[in-house]
Amino acid sequence: METAAPWKVLEFYSGIGGMRYSLAASGVRAEVVEAFDINDVANDVYELNFGHRPCQGNIQTLTARDLDKYKAHAWLLSPPCQPYTRQGLQKHSSDARALSFIKILNLMKNMSFPPQMLFVENVVGFEVSDTHDQLLEVLSDLNFNTQEFILSPLQFGIPYSRPRYFCLAKQEPMSFQNPSDNSKLLRTPTFLTLVRDGHNRYNQNEDEMELVCKPINDFLETRNLNIDGKDFSGTISNFNGSDGCTPSETVFQDYVVPLNLIERWGSAMDIVYPESRRCCCFTKSYYRYVKGTGSLLATSNNLKQVSKENLEISLLKEMGLRFFTPREVANLHSFPSSFHFPDQISLRQQYAMLGNSLSVAVVGPLLRYLFGET
Repeated sequence: METAAPWKVLEFYSGIGGMRYSLAASGVRAEVVEAFDINDVANDVYELNFGHRPCQGNIQTLTARDLDKYKAHAWLLSPPCQPYTRQGLQKHSSDARALSFIKILNLMKNMSFPPQMLFVENVVGFEVSDTHDQLLEVLSDLNFNTQEFILSPLQFGIPYSRPRYFCLAKQEPMSFQNPSDNSKLLRTPTFLTLVRDGHNRYNQNEDEMELVCKPINDFLETRNLNIDGKDFSGTISNFNGSDGCTPSETVFQDYVVPLNLIERWGSAMDIVYPESRRCCCFTKSYYRYVKGTGSLLATSNNLKQVSKENLEISLLKEMGLRFFTPREVANLHSFPSSFHFPDQISLRQQYAMLGNSLSVAVVGPLLRYLFGET
């Protein structure tokens, strides 16, 4: 039998490649015919990992003719989230950063070869914006059926609380495998039927989902070190001086939380342990700030878990607090082990780009469902 040709895909706001990794994880036979991103540093990372440099420039300058030449079956989009975040001004479509997304949506109306499928990822809050209203209006005019979700990696066994909005759209006569979910916004992945440990984790609240998530220790970085002629291997949290190894403050100085930050922000820090089964979302400001940007890891083997209410500054100083490394943040985003940054990319840049990326563990199954035949 003749093998069907792969789906042709356009990737907008490609960043460091989270969407492309998700497409690969989905198992869908698809080809990214072009990617677009204005950020040259993100494009350096993308090019290193995929051997292809995204088209760099302002998406607003694209025309219907420009996009028609690709004859793409599907568009994958992760547009800027700043117009819709709770911490931002929430200007929605009035924010200049929303204009490129609105522009290319409207181009679909004038294309000879518009996409047949659309996938949009954004922050929670997008679903109540006027940009969201425009998205659904354009899709309705072009005879698309939509299914919308708000999902977190916690629902997929990943100890990472990062709820995000997703819109899946298919143009008639194409249809979803579960058409009863058309025109709905759902908070459980009804397209999946997986059951783990006898529990249907997708219908649980966040506290219940923690019970079936893997421990954070499974996502910590492992390094091989040679110290004083001896070889050591283990996660960074192992190298805390308790077993004769060089203290983490020396070996991993870049990730240790400075004492002055502990003294100033200790009560506002979210602290997790290797055995914890949940950590907070890492934002693009992680490592620059410690309040509200993501969890910190307690590495001391001499301390048991302590409730947040009982944490005192003197105790915090003994916990061996450190930032998660970029590799560990990538692990919690479910990026493959092959992913890496160019040598010239600074730590702050790495954290910022990871904070703007997405969860492969969530998006991969969503794309498999989107491309699935009925």
